[in-house]
Amino acid sequence: MKHYPKFYELIQKSDPELYSEITTMYDLVMRPGAIDMKTKLLILLAVDAYAGSSGVKPISEVAKKNGASQEEILESIRIAYSVGANRILHTASSVFADEN
Repeated sequence: MKHYPKFYELIQKSDPELYSEITTMYDLVMRPGAIDMKTKLLILLAVDAYAGSSGVKPISEVAKKNGASQEEILESIRIAYSVGANRILHTASSVFADEN
């Protein structure tokens, strides 16, 4: 069973052609490949958390159904937090270098 983001349903109703395109791409990204499904979902969860998406909870539930533990989910969120925090520090690094 495919798990598309919930908002895809709105697109399907309004623009079936766009829906077809985005689901084709989603299927390409999420199909079985070199990265197992659990890992793909943990990456997706971290990226969604970083982006501020409302999909974190539903993705975590699908990840659990694919074998992810609560600890793996929390670690993925820590990774997202670290990326976000480092982005801020990098952006502000010129302030740290300013000794005047």
